Amino acid sequence: MLYRSASELITYISLPTLPISKKYIMQWTKTSPKTQLLQNMQRIELKVENSPEQGRVLQKQTKQSLLEEMLLETLNPMHYNITSLVPDTMPVATVPILILMCFLFLIWNHEETSSIPGPGYCMGIGPLLSHGRFLWMGVGNACNYYNKTYGEFVRVWISGEETFIISKSSSVFHVMKHWHYVSRFGSKLGLQCIGMYENGIIFNNNPAHWKEIRPFFTKALSGPGLVRMIAICVESTIGHLDKLEGTTALGHTNALDLMRRIMLDTSNKLFLGVPLDENAIVLKIQNYFDAWQALLLKPDIFFKISWLCKKYKDAVKDLKGAMETLIEQKRQKLSTVEKLDEHMDFASQLIFAQNRGDLTAENVNQCVLEMMIAAPDTLSVTLFFMLILIAEHPTVEEEMMREIETVVGKQELQSDRDIQSEDMPNLKIVENFIYESMRYQPVVDLIMRKALQDDVIDGYPVKKGTNIILNIGRMHKLEFFPKPNEFSLENFEKNVPSRYFQPFGFGPRSCVGKFIAMVMMKAILVTLLRRCRVHTMKGRGLNNIQKNNDLSMHPIERQPLLEMVHNKPRGKMSCRLVLYLLMCDWLMSQDAFQPGLPVIPRHLSLRRQSR
Repeated sequence: MLYRSASELITYISLPTLPISKKYIMQWTKTSPKTQLLQNMQRIELKVENSPEQGRVLQKQTKQSLLEEMLLETLNPMHYNITSLVPDTMPVATVPILILMCFLFLIWNHEETSSIPGPGYCMGIGPLLSHGRFLWMGVGNACNYYNKTYGEFVRVWISGEETFIISKSSSVFHVMKHWHYVSRFGSKLGLQCIGMYENGIIFNNNPAHWKEIRPFFTKALSGPGLVRMIAICVESTIGHLDKLEGTTALGHTNALDLMRRIMLDTSNKLFLGVPLDENAIVLKIQNYFDAWQALLLKPDIFFKISWLCKKYKDAVKDLKGAMETLIEQKRQKLSTVEKLDEHMDFASQLIFAQNRGDLTAENVNQCVLEMMIAAPDTLSVTLFFMLILIAEHPTVEEEMMREIETVVGKQELQSDRDIQSEDMPNLKIVENFIYESMRYQPVVDLIMRKALQDDVIDGYPVKKGTNIILNIGRMHKLEFFPKPNEFSLENFEKNVPSRYFQPFGFGPRSCVGKFIAMVMMKAILVTLLRRCRVHTMKGRGLNNIQKNNDLSMHPIERQPLLEMVHNKPRGKMSCRLVLYLLMCDWLMSQDAFQPGLPVIPRHLSLRRQSR
């Protein structure tokens, strides 16, 4: 008997103890060499006919051989189509799941082959991890981590949006100079919470609205206001130093807050012009900045949990309420004055624009708020870092003092005068010190932008809507400067091309207050140095201060850092300040100043002593 069909062969080799799927055997009969199979079957039939007993033994052996051969060939992918061997019992959903997994694997491989360095997409895990790193480490620290790990042009994700972190000077220059990068980015709900969503100027991400607002700031921060600011800074600095005579019995005060109060006072005198409580407003500004920094990149789900964001909303509400009260005082003042020309400052211009219908009340309030917080938020910390750098580098202080005495005059002389506008261009060493301080220890070391159209930056494609973070703090320590990792005035002995040094940015969305900021820093530094001497204690310095690098670089203030000792001077000098930098973990547990201890815990302090 010959087995010439698959069904006959199935019947022949079927064993009760080894159930075999018909599909497997059908496939095996198709792929097995037919000649060898027919010869085996014919040989078995002849044996059965000639010798039944011998044939049955051979038949049993052959069944076993056929089963082994079939199983071996089944494992060989060269002899069958795998899709035809799927068992009948496989679930229907298995095939779609396998197809989906293959699709995701292809997407993963496609994302991994991106030409832009950075962490992998990894089926959506990469964006979650990168956004989490920004929330955990802070924006500044996360940017430095990614640039250090992957290079100077890195792709990450924030809130699921593709984001480029750039610290290469040519790429930074390209972004700053083009109009299609004037928009900013951030959480919509976060910006709405702090009042900056399509309002004000700092983080206004609506280019059309931003263009309408910017001229008000430009006018206030240039021209006559720029010249007036010099005298205002000198007057405010001297006034606040004189008030140190009336501090507590132990004569101590918060040194960083002193800088903030000077900044707030100068801003109020030039831009708002109403009486205010400096200490209360300074505290509200600090809390507002903490809310701004915390909410800028938070995911939307954060704002749905009311108890998580309550303290931030309360901080924003406090400062906004205070500013609304001050603006209302300004309105009342304008309604009673006889000559408006003498009171046409920044706030007045905005109020009249609102009366004409050009601006909303919300926008007016936000613009005044941002003008009032800008200097206390950034310039105060910048000056604070500068004082510490002066204390660490006494030779630099001597160089600056020689220049100040040559340009302005000696403080001890009867014919002395305060710094004036014509002195500004001649204070080159002071100017280089300011530049080097901002390069070496920046406060604002990153700029956030959004691409408004497709572009190519240094060969990398940039799609419309891509977020851009310019890591200028890192850029300033990578290229051009002879001593990039040291504080040295030699870094600015020669003219530095603008593409390598951009502390205020440049181009259409550069810092609108960059010129008045330089005037304020020069005027306050010169006034302080003519009346004060600064030095550190036990060699402590900037590296001993714990700092938080998120939206900007700020010292962590709940630490025993700094003591400034205010001594009554000789002659005509108004005061002498001795700046002590101390680190003492034990004092963190103390609640008050103890007699005989030269430090005050938990914050920066300024202490007055008699000679």
